[in-house]
Amino acid sequence: MRAFVFPGQGSQKIGMGQDLADSFPAAKTVFDEVDDALGENFSALIFSGSDDDLKLTENTQPALMAVSLAVVRALEAEFGIALKDHGSFVAGHSLGEYSALAAVGALSIADTAKLLRLRGQAMQSAVPVGEGAMAAVLGLTMEQVEGVLGNADAGLGVAEVANDNANGQVVISGSASAISAAGEAMKAAGAKRALPLPVSAPFHCSLMQPAADAMAQALASAVIRAPAVPVVANVLAASYDDPAQTADLLVKQVTGRVRWRESVEWMAGEGVTELIELGAGAVLAGLTKRIVPGVAAQSVGTADSLRAFAESLG
Repeated sequence: MRAFVFPGQGSQKIGMGQDLADSFPAAKTVFDEVDDALGENFSALIFSGSDDDLKLTENTQPALMAVSLAVVRALEAEFGIALKDHGSFVAGHSLGEYSALAAVGALSIADTAKLLRLRGQAMQSAVPVGEGAMAAVLGLTMEQVEGVLGNADAGLGVAEVANDNANGQVVISGSASAISAAGEAMKAAGAKRALPLPVSAPFHCSLMQPAADAMAQALASAVIRAPAVPVVANVLAASYDDPAQTADLLVKQVTGRVRWRESVEWMAGEGVTELIELGAGAVLAGLTKRIVPGVAAQSVGTADSLRAFAESLG
């Protein structure tokens, strides 16, 4: 049994997806669709823009989606490989959940690009620059991290779990002062490191409520269809296939925890033995090997890796 997963922020780099666009007409069409949806030559930013511009959240989110959907469309058009015929589940890390939904027909590519542009802008503007922070806690279990946060000084502000990425890798998010103090407390509790992350806003915590409100308004008017493959939602760590749930789950995701470790464990428990990451980088494939070593994982994000994957399916 196979699952397809889609990367989130941090996997981006300038030049990603260009060989896909150069090699497969169907992939180029995706970048053209995103350009049209955003009303700009967005693909030029992805292929040859500045790293600083690509790192802006409002650009990173639609850019990573575009690369993932270029892979999906190329597999379908060039090799006759449709996700619904070869996968039992799809899932995505944070913004990757939007990519997953688009990949299985629940959202159009144009609407997904517009939603992710808005999502990035709303998340960036929810908290003034410098007032929020995130940190990766390495070497503690989820229960240990939650224990430290439970004993934190509430007067310093918000400090919450944002991402449960893998065993021994938990990301915390909140007020800058609270995250700094929590980082020191994590190290005192035995963490190998509490690494501040170079992000512009404290994602996936209660400080993102203004962004959640903005997404609720946008998603209320979005056209959402039934997914062709069940989607494993970040906030559920389990699958659903009722389109009536999609908007609510995506709104909750803005302030809620990305339960990635649990999601991968759940898919493995349902019988998934192979996980294929579609899009830029190989972060999720790497995490899978740490979460469930018995599940085979690979990334498909370049023309060569796409051809190799297609050949492997015969």
